Amino acid sequence: MLCTFASCKKYLDVTPDDIGTLDYAFRNRNEAENYLYSCYAYLQRMNDMATNPGFTTSSELIYSNSLDNFQGFNPTGFNLLRGTQTAARPGLNTWDGQEGSYSLWRSIRICNIMLENIDKPIDLGAAEKKRWIAETKFLKAYYHYVLFKMYGPIPLVKTNLAINSSTDEVRVKRVPVDETVDYIVSLLDEAAADLPAVISNQATELGRITSVIALSVKADVLTTAASPLFNGNPDYAGFKDKDGVSLFPAAYDAQKWKKAADAAKIAITAAEAQGIKLYTFSAPSTVGKLSDSLKIELDVQNAVAERWELNSEIIWASNPEFNYQGFATPRLTAKSAVNIFSNPSTFAAPISTQELFYTVNGVPITEDKTWDYAGRNTIKAGDNASRYYIQQGYETIKGHFARESRFYADMAFDGGIWFGNGRNFQDSPSAPLYYVSARGSGFAAPSDNIRLNITGYWPKKLVSYASVYDDGFQSSPFRMPLIRLAGLYLLYAEALNEVNGPTAEVFTYIDKVRQRAGLQGVQSSWTNFSKNPNKYSTKDGVRQIIHQERRIELCFEGQSGWDLRRWKELQAVLSNPIQGWSINNADAINYYRPTTQFIPVFGLKDYLWPIRSSNLVVNPNLVQNPYW
Repeated sequence: MLCTFASCKKYLDVTPDDIGTLDYAFRNRNEAENYLYSCYAYLQRMNDMATNPGFTTSSELIYSNSLDNFQGFNPTGFNLLRGTQTAARPGLNTWDGQEGSYSLWRSIRICNIMLENIDKPIDLGAAEKKRWIAETKFLKAYYHYVLFKMYGPIPLVKTNLAINSSTDEVRVKRVPVDETVDYIVSLLDEAAADLPAVISNQATELGRITSVIALSVKADVLTTAASPLFNGNPDYAGFKDKDGVSLFPAAYDAQKWKKAADAAKIAITAAEAQGIKLYTFSAPSTVGKLSDSLKIELDVQNAVAERWELNSEIIWASNPEFNYQGFATPRLTAKSAVNIFSNPSTFAAPISTQELFYTVNGVPITEDKTWDYAGRNTIKAGDNASRYYIQQGYETIKGHFARESRFYADMAFDGGIWFGNGRNFQDSPSAPLYYVSARGSGFAAPSDNIRLNITGYWPKKLVSYASVYDDGFQSSPFRMPLIRLAGLYLLYAEALNEVNGPTAEVFTYIDKVRQRAGLQGVQSSWTNFSKNPNKYSTKDGVRQIIHQERRIELCFEGQSGWDLRRWKELQAVLSNPIQGWSINNADAINYYRPTTQFIPVFGLKDYLWPIRSSNLVVNPNLVQNPYW
């Protein structure tokens, strides 16, 4: 028996040759590079727009929860607006990696492993090692930042716990907001110092982090920290951990806006120094000569849907291709109506999103003294003056006329022109363009309860004009921008207005974005067309203008959901029913009747995600978010 025991003990001590170890993972440069890409892998998984709360909880888009077949799509994020969120089972749970999301603590742990072992490969050069460390620090900071945006104060995982850590060491505590932000910013500063300003080898490295990305994310972090949700929010005044430590700042700090403005200006300067500029569409020879109206529309649409190597505006884009073009495309041809199974067409924008966009005069539809707001839902047929936006002779509503170019670039609607889908002006300047026919026997009209748009509006912005839906769906791929220059301009204008009020520099950066959209500047537009012509003369008025400008410019890009949270405006936005048109009616007079799809459920507690209640049992040092 003793001999047998000794033999077994010796056998159990042997490690099979093919078992991977950390030493193996960092034995040389190539293996270490593979591990670096594993740090990036979790970032790529996060960039699925359907799991991005900024995309699914903004109410810019809705998704039916009563389809006969969801076609493999996970509607968890969209359903949060219907009140499905609970502390026992949080949706898009990035804390635990459940309910349509991934655990970011796991991502942070992998980054820490990378930093702990980066000195092991003996064939890794000093310059490359410095860059890889900087990339890993950025990713570690960004994963902390996403958790912060969702949960507020969080534990900081600066180093990994040892495998033999005690129970007390494992039971980590949440860290106050200001300390959390300071740590994230410190990592971004360290990263920016050692990152390249631009990707020189785009064939193999496009998608990796640059110093301009790090500086831009820093500006975003500091703006979030300066915003009402986190800066002296009275709703969280008494929120403390179990040791009595206050987790939110008790008082508003105006200096936080100054830090945010300074960081945004530094990021803008760095971006422009690398040739990053607002995108304008350069028509290829296959398109032919465009009208001025369509040119401006494509300036706007392609600022998102252009291939990233050709897009001068992108600071940071999602590395995986955007894979929801089919969800955003209506049926436009007879063959597409026959090949209905190749395209879901189920991303639906409610009427409230349509009404967010300005009139052609660059002011809100409720403020334009020349625009018939009261009669916006009355029937009107397309005319020659609007032929590049609305099909001539087709009955639609008056509210679809005389709108700004971003409305026509972003939204597809019944009677609306759809440029592209294989048609262009190369052969003839008068070549007919496709239009959306969403009523009666129209190609885009409801045909079943699977491929169904429940409002009558599609997010056209999320589709490349070069994609074709006819005999099947052939997409022209693009990457969704995570940060683009227009957003950074508006971020700077927002922070600067909070610091100094409506100065000339504030208007300069807002008007850069408006000019690309074919609009006059803020001061001119409000003076000449608004019922409130002096709105731009006060800090509060300009704040409202900037907030709406950001929601319009960045619509459908996964940003507004985060903005509305940090501004503490999401509860007000979701206080009204989510409505679409009466899509099963064939006649325009009956189709254009607002129909409620659902009543949003969003209370004060929903500004922050709940920590799953079972985690509070496992770790008694954690405290639940307020009101949960």
